Amino acid sequence: MRLLHTSDWHLGQHFFGKSRQAEHAALLAWLLEQVVVQAVDAVVVAGDVFDTASPPSHAREAYHQFVLDMHDAGVQLVVLGGNHDSPAVLGESRQLLERLHTRVVPSLDRPAAEHVFALNGRDGQPGALLCAVPFIRAREVRPSLPGQETEAARQDLVAGIAGHYAAIHAAALARRQALGRPLPIVATGHLTCVGASRSESVREIYVGSLSAFPADAFPPADYIALGHIHRPQQVSASGHIRYSGSPIALGFDELGVAKQVLLVDLDAAGQQAVTPLEVPVFQPLARISATLARLPAELDAVAATLAAGQVAWLEVEVVGDELLPDLPARVAALVEDRPLEVLRLRRRRASQPALAPVLQDLDELAPAEVFERRLAAEPALEDGQRQALRERFATVLARLEEGAA
Repeated sequence: MRLLHTSDWHLGQHFFGKSRQAEHAALLAWLLEQVVVQAVDAVVVAGDVFDTASPPSHAREAYHQFVLDMHDAGVQLVVLGGNHDSPAVLGESRQLLERLHTRVVPSLDRPAAEHVFALNGRDGQPGALLCAVPFIRAREVRPSLPGQETEAARQDLVAGIAGHYAAIHAAALARRQALGRPLPIVATGHLTCVGASRSESVREIYVGSLSAFPADAFPPADYIALGHIHRPQQVSASGHIRYSGSPIALGFDELGVAKQVLLVDLDAAGQQAVTPLEVPVFQPLARISATLARLPAELDAVAATLAAGQVAWLEVEVVGDELLPDLPARVAALVEDRPLEVLRLRRRRASQPALAPVLQDLDELAPAEVFERRLAAEPALEDGQRQALRERFATVLARLEEGAA
């Protein structure tokens, strides 16, 4: 049994105002090619198919075309909802897509046994059982209790998520026993695990109550395919709990890490191999940190790496202590005759670390960061008052985000 594990496509994303439609079209065409060349039996998308709860029509069209392509290739497709995905949007075509051998699991809206699917091998017989777990919203596993302490809320949430995993895994064991075959069990998830390395574009999903889920709280599946973290990485020492990462860079801070999807080979004995497939770069991105005097040479160095017809998108950080009120105009003039486009421009004093993560624009800040900065502007508040305000803010924000989803 061979699976292709991918996640975090974020179809429909606009990157600092630039559409990624062409990139995503190239990515999905490449994925189809790999599915055929690598003789893949099933594709598992572990959440965040779309970038927003209301994806543009071209993103939905690309998604549905991929479903058709997988059907024509004779490959099963399983799509899990992520924190960016709307359960209503993913769920609206669930029954229709099931006729095309695509299983869509937008949320925890069904009994545990209905989250267990048989994945067929090349012989048409079940080759694995899948515990199809999407992003789990806090309201799905625990009630919102006014005045509950942060640590108690965290423990309740961990216990609730772990309980759902245990119930679905138990249903998979019962299904395996009924089939009378020693099938490996695969689970999915869309969350942050303890120790996972994040990036700027990853949104907190359990605000104020749970920053990360402990890996030892997962059930004993043979492979656990995770989404939400954009950097590919393994969570367990044995390598059976993994993030595939996003297949394209979703932030400038993700550069320098090769993007990939994972081929997972399983048999009756469990996981046999995990093989990363490096994803080509469909849209060049680059980060430059230099003084204004050095900037032309750095721009030329990036331009020299491009193929004919390519235009690189840049994050530029200009280093120096001098006042430069006309800096945007100066930088725009420098790139005018080069195959480059500056999407993010920053300033840094020479004494600060290179590419320091100093966020300058409001749209670059998460709501929690804005709130913390506002708290910092109130020195008269005592520690207890600050913590109480944080907890109240976290409760309100969580309710707003759950309502929007």
